[in-house]
Amino acid sequence: MQPVDVAIIGAGAAGLFCAIEAGKRGRSVAVIEHSKAPAEKIRISGGGRCNFTNLHAEPSNYLSDNPHFVKSALKRYTQYDFIDWVDGHGIAWHEKTLGQLFCDVSAKLIIEALVHELNTASGQLHLNTAVSTVEREGDGFRLTLNDGTGLSCQSLVIATGGKSIPKMGATGFAYDIARQFGLGVTETRPALVPLTFSGERLDQFKSLAGVACDTRTGNARKSFNEAMLFTHRGLSGPAILQISSYWREGEDIYVHLRPELDWFAELDAFKTAHGGQGLAKALAQHLPDRLAQALNAEIDAPGKLAETSSKRLREIADTLSGWALTPSGSEGYRTAEVTLGGVNTHDLDSKTMSARSHGNLYFIGEAVDVTGWLGGYNFQWAWSSGWVAGQCA
Repeated sequence: MQPVDVAIIGAGAAGLFCAIEAGKRGRSVAVIEHSKAPAEKIRISGGGRCNFTNLHAEPSNYLSDNPHFVKSALKRYTQYDFIDWVDGHGIAWHEKTLGQLFCDVSAKLIIEALVHELNTASGQLHLNTAVSTVEREGDGFRLTLNDGTGLSCQSLVIATGGKSIPKMGATGFAYDIARQFGLGVTETRPALVPLTFSGERLDQFKSLAGVACDTRTGNARKSFNEAMLFTHRGLSGPAILQISSYWREGEDIYVHLRPELDWFAELDAFKTAHGGQGLAKALAQHLPDRLAQALNAEIDAPGKLAETSSKRLREIADTLSGWALTPSGSEGYRTAEVTLGGVNTHDLDSKTMSARSHGNLYFIGEAVDVTGWLGGYNFQWAWSSGWVAGQCA
């Protein structure tokens, strides 16, 4: 390969967007991707329609040891800038819920637009090409590729993501390069991931597999009003994926079932009107029948609500408003949508995404210790951080 101004390792959302911006500014660019196709996470995201950004994206929607780091990139390249980019390519989209934007037709349209812009900017895309080693060469870098050839560049951008979904080729490559050049890496763990349970609780949840319910699910630090889904391994659904980023082993999560309801008022009213009925019947007015039956068995209420005191009714209402559950773990990187943690942002310049100790070495996207909420926030970070690095690399 011919020497280039900018080499980008990783042809995902962040890497391609960075390459496009660098190419627009007259720099020769090569994107190196070890998979046979670019942007596989874009292709599978959002059920194949790509939740490409969120109308409400702002710094408070991101987790990082350095919470201020995201501010510059998100301000300089916003969700509205990317919406304009999508519109410019004639890609129809819609808002699904909570500001989440999806393609009307297919995520492949986003990928095709990215590759088209890369070609227009004269960028090279090398697929099925892995990087074996990265070394300093003068003021730049030299990459040794899996076919034994090399590539020299003045600036190097690491856009290889994190460890999530290893079957798609995810590795810890970005963290290895960061450590090689003296940058820190914060603790990494699966995020936006289903939570698993064991013992009797797992047996209960297996019997409820497929049941979903609106909830407010949280812990002492954060809560989310979204749906929860019971599975054969434990709990999933948007509420669980969201809280998984804030959960740590050994902690309880608290589930408020149907958070818009005043459970005591509902149960008391049902008791007045149907005192001869049991708790399961009252719960089934507002919850799926299987869940109502399971909760009835767990709560062990008297046979008839007429025989239930107001004090006991309040205790039941409190349980429904704060069902304490203790996950045993998560499904891990196998199904995690993103990786929490990554290259330490204290070692990066938030205005350029470059390493403070190596001005022409950049880290962008999921590789960095910036993790967004579920709902398009991580793609927006990819666009924003890629755009910023593309201005400078």
